Order: sequence, then structure tokens, then C-alpha cells
Amino acid sequence: MESVKDKAIAAKEAFIKLSNAKTKDKNDVLIQMGKSLDKNRKKILDANKLDILEAKKLLKSGGITESLVKRLEVTDSKIDDMISGIRDVVKLEDPVGKTLSAIELDRRLELYQIATPIGVIGMVFEARPDVAPQIISLALKSGNGVLLKGGRESAKTNKVIFEVLTNSIKNKSIPKEAFQLLERREDVTEMLKLDKYIDLIIPRGSNEFVRFVQSNTKIPVLGHADGICHAYVDKKYDEKNALDVCFDAKVQYPAVCNAIETLLVHEKSAKKFLPKMGKMYKEAGVEMRCCEQSYEILKDLKVKKAKEKDWSTEYNDLIISIKVVKSLEDAVSHINRYGSHHTDTIITEDKKASEYFLNYVDSSSVMLNASTRFADGFRYGKGAEIGISTGKIHARGPTGMEGMLIYKYKLIGNGHKVSDYVGKNAKSFTHRKL
Repeated sequence: MESVKDKAIAAKEAFIKLSNAKTKDKNDVLIQMGKSLDKNRKKILDANKLDILEAKKLLKSGGITESLVKRLEVTDSKIDDMISGIRDVVKLEDPVGKTLSAIELDRRLELYQIATPIGVIGMVFEARPDVAPQIISLALKSGNGVLLKGGRESAKTNKVIFEVLTNSIKNKSIPKEAFQLLERREDVTEMLKLDKYIDLIIPRGSNEFVRFVQSNTKIPVLGHADGICHAYVDKKYDEKNALDVCFDAKVQYPAVCNAIETLLVHEKSAKKFLPKMGKMYKEAGVEMRCCEQSYEILKDLKVKKAKEKDWSTEYNDLIISIKVVKSLEDAVSHINRYGSHHTDTIITEDKKASEYFLNYVDSSSVMLNASTRFADGFRYGKGAEIGISTGKIHARGPTGMEGMLIYKYKLIGNGHKVSDYVGKNAKSFTHRKL
């Protein structure tokens, strides 16, 4: 069996060839990958059934949560989404080799800034098998090698999907060695040591897992630890919009990082809005944890009282904390203090209030009258996403191919030497944009 280091070296060597592949060759392989997923549906679904069976055994023993089991499940509809995601990547403009800037330093001495792949990316994710085709398709189109390590809960599904995708690569200009699958739990620890061969780590999983990765490697890490998202209902709002957005943002899929965990409501809206919202949440099975004011309004719905830790907790479940605030400024202050700088939305008909919220909330995605669930690479038109970054260096928010690119400088001269530009009779640079 190849070691993690061997796989990383193989991916690094293959990356050089892949980074210079033609757009047509990359797109042809991606199209074939989509067809291969469609052709091998039964094989994928059969493997997933075995993973689900094992996961349900762990669920009974308390070793796994219901929400994680849900993330793990692959259906025909999810395979359709995988195929659609790959086809969307085909449609995206190839960014590799694109000139980002060009400047003349002097006559016949020209400097070009060119978009290039990062290199080899270590991708570690938990439970969701649909991540594998997203990452492989984006890595291929952007010319990057990738080491994939999925959660043990989805090991069988991940392996089959990986093999279906990589076995479909028949074009000689696209080296399949650029894509490597890691299968053992201890492989993660080994991978985190390989800063000589791996250029970026992207972890997708629980808060504890992401923090573990960030604390145990010298390799740059792109990702987010928490998904503590908020919806704020202002004093001037459209009731239908508010109910629809706040319900969708919590209930549509509560087990993901862009679902809201806290609902903030202006004190002038609380008595009218919360009873209707609370009833909808109650009927959907949402547990509500309330501040003193919201508790008094909703106590007939058998809600719970919130504790201080609730404001900074990511539930990933049908649980929401609710707080009444005195003003827009209080809402923004609460979000910036307790939130994770992921995604937050305001529901308001007040233009000044919306501008204040969108400008002063320090999150990677801020929204107006829209569900936080839109914070997603596919929905943002990126084809797919490699993850969501709450950091402020290199990439931020739902990150697609742009997060897998860096640049290099190409200087084109004609016997130019630095000595001509120093000293008493130094030549001057033109520094003219081309």
C-alpha cells in the first residue's frame, strides 16, 4: 500500500502536467466524469446503503448524530446534483493562464501577472460524499492536484465515487495521479506533516475537527470552524418575507453551516412577529431557546430559556435561540460579538437600515430579505465550492475555483540588466500599464 507521502509526491508530480493541460482536454474529461456518475448509479447507491447501515448502528449507540446520518445519504437526486455540478464547472471560464495585470517596466521589458494553480490541495471532509465530485471537478478545471480524505462514515461511498470519477479519465494530457484518495483515519495526521508537498489544506467538518487541523499543521488552512448564522427582523418589515426567510433559513436543512442558529427581532416587531414565527417553528419541530422578552411572548409554546452559551452555539439541528433587541445597532453588535463571520441576513423594508446592516456586519456573506441558505458555491454560480472561508486572507465566503488559484510573474526582457538602473546615470523605469 502506498504511503500518504508517496501519494502526495505522485500528486505533486502530476500537478505540473495538469497545470498545463488545455481547456478542451479538461472539459472533455469533466463531461466524461458526469456520464460515468450517471452510468454507475447503482454501484454508488449500493455502497451508500452499506455506509448508511453502519451509520445507523452508530446512531443507536450514540456514536453519531441524526443530522450526520442525513448528510451521509446519497439518492438519485443527489447524484443528479453531482452531475449538474460537474457540468456547471465545464461551463466556467478556464482561469489558468489568464493575465491579471501587465506593465511595461521599460522599453521591451514587460511584466505579466498570470493566474496559476496553487499546486496540491489536501481536502479533508466528514460524512458528505457529494463533496468528492465537487472538489475533483474544481481541482481538475483549475489545474490542481488533490488528496481527498473523507469521513469513515462514508468510506465505501467515497471510494466508489472516487474510482468512478478517476477511472473515467482516458485523456493522456490529464494525469489521473493528480487525484489521490486517503482511506485511513491516521492518514490525516500524516498529511498534515507534508508541508513540502501539499500547498493548502481545506477541512470541512465539525468545529472541533477544523480546529484540530488548524492547530496541527504548518500548511496554510482555508476554512471555517463555526457556522453561527443570524437572521434579524427589523422594525419595518414585510411579514410574509420575514416568515418565509426565517423558516427556510432554519428548517429547510438545519444540519448545514449556513442555516441560522439565532433569530434576532426588533422590540417593536417582537409581539406581532414572534407568535406567528414561533407557531411555524413549533409545527416543524424546532426547539426554541429564548431570552427573557421572547420567552414571555412564546411561553405558551413550551419554549425554553436561553443560556449565555446558546448565543455562541452552532446547533446543526432543529434548535434555534431567539433574542429581542432594542435596535438595529444592538442586532449588529450581537452578531459581530457572537457570530462566526459566516452568513447573516436582515429582513427589512428600510433602505437605511439595510445599508447599515450590510456594511457593518463583519461576515463573509451578508444578505437582505433572503435566506442564509443561499451562501453556497453552487447557488453563487461557482459551479461548486471547495468550502466556505470565514478568514480574510486569500479567499472569503463560498469559495470556488478562485480559491484554488494563485499567480506568478513573468518578466519578458531583451538582455536587460539591473546595473543599468542604478548609480549616477541610472535609467528610469516607465512603469506604464499595458
